[in-house]
Amino acid sequence: MIRLFLTLAILCGLYNEAYGKASVDIDMKLKALNKPALKTIKSEDGDIIDCVDIYKQHAFDHPALRNHKIQMKPSVKFGTTKTTIPNNGTSKPITSQIWSKSGTCPNGTIPVRRVSREDIMRASSPSHFGRKTPRKYYFLDNALKHKANYNITAERLRQPIQPDRSEAILITLGYNYLGAQSDINVWNPPGVEHDDYSSAQIWLLAGSATFESIEAGWVVNPHVFGDSRTRLFTYWTKDSYSTTGCTNLLCPGFVQTTTKFALGAAVEPVSTQSSEQYYITVSMYLDPNTRNWWLTVGNNVIGYWPGTLFTVLTHSATAVQWGGEVYSRNVKKTPHTKTTMGSGRYASYLFGDACFHTNVRIKDYSLQIKFPETLSEFTDENECYSTKLNRETYMSEPVFFFGGPGQNRFCP
Repeated sequence: MIRLFLTLAILCGLYNEAYGKASVDIDMKLKALNKPALKTIKSEDGDIIDCVDIYKQHAFDHPALRNHKIQMKPSVKFGTTKTTIPNNGTSKPITSQIWSKSGTCPNGTIPVRRVSREDIMRASSPSHFGRKTPRKYYFLDNALKHKANYNITAERLRQPIQPDRSEAILITLGYNYLGAQSDINVWNPPGVEHDDYSSAQIWLLAGSATFESIEAGWVVNPHVFGDSRTRLFTYWTKDSYSTTGCTNLLCPGFVQTTTKFALGAAVEPVSTQSSEQYYITVSMYLDPNTRNWWLTVGNNVIGYWPGTLFTVLTHSATAVQWGGEVYSRNVKKTPHTKTTMGSGRYASYLFGDACFHTNVRIKDYSLQIKFPETLSEFTDENECYSTKLNRETYMSEPVFFFGGPGQNRFCP
C-alpha cells in the first residue's frame, strides 16, 4: 500500500511539473503576443482587436530589430498596370474587415487580433504556434541554372515528395524580382478539416533548397484561429520554415504600420458560386532605399518585413508563385483529406465557380511592372487540385484559375 501511494505521489508530481511548465510557457507566450492595449474593439464576429502602440509591437522583440528605426511609409510605390477583372469587371474589391464596423484604432497604434489561451493550446507547443512545418524546394537550384530551357513541371515531379503540402501554382523564375502583385479572388473554401489549412496567396522566394520566403493572401486555418473564417494572412521564413518566421504577428519580425487592417482578422464578403465575386489586391515589393519588403492590400500599406531578417531576399527574389496551398497530414495519401482549395471547384470551372488570380504582375530591375515573360503551371495532385491559365481571347488579360475539392472519386 505504501509503495502504491509513493508511486501515485511521484506520478502526480511529474504530471503537475509537466502541466505547470506548459501553463507557464503559455502564459509567457500570451504576454509576448498580447501587448498592452490603448483601446480594445470587440468585433461582431467574436474577435477582440487591441490597438497597440506602434512602437511597442511584437516585431521589436526580434534581436535583429532591437535598435530598428521604424519606417512609416515606403519611399517608392509598387505602381499598377491593371487591366480588367474577368467577366467584364463584375468582381468587386474588398476594402475593409469585419472588425472595423465596430470601431477604429487611433493614430500611433496598430490593430492586433488578440490571441487566446485556447488558440495556443491547439499547437503542439507554444513555440510552434502559428508556424508551418519545415519543407525544401529542391528544384530551385537547377531551375535557376537552366531557366532558359527549363521544364519546371517535370523537375517538380522528380523532386522528393513533400508529405504534408499540396500546391496548385503559377510560377516564374529569375534573378531579380523586386516585387509581385495580383488580384486574389476571395472565397471561403468549404470543409477545411480541423488540423489543416487552405490558402490563396503569393510567394516571393529566394535561395535554393533552404530558401527564404515572404507570403501574403487569405487563409482558412482552424488550427491557428479556432474557426473556419477566411482571414488575411502573411508569413515569412529565413530557413524553409525550420526555425524562423510565422504567421502574421505571432512571432517578432513583420512591422505593421497601418491602423486600418488587422493581420489574421476576417475578410468579408466572400465570393459565392455563380454570383458576385470579390477580391483583394495584394502587392509585395522591395524598397530600394531601406531594403525592406512592403506589403499593401488594395490602397492600404499594411507594413513591411525588415531587410535585416533575411540574407538573399535583402537583394531580390529568385522565384514568384501565385496560387493555393493545402496543408494536411493526409495529402498524397489514401484516404485523402477532404480539405478543399480555393472555391472547392476545379480550375476548369472558370469564372464564377473557380478561384483565380488575375492582373498577375512582377517588377524587376528594369523597374517596369509587367506580366511575367515565362510562366509554368504546377500541381502536386492534379486529381485533387488543378490549375488553368486561361485567356479568353488573344488580347485579353490572362487569368490563373486554381483549386479543387480534395477527396473525391478521382482523388480517393
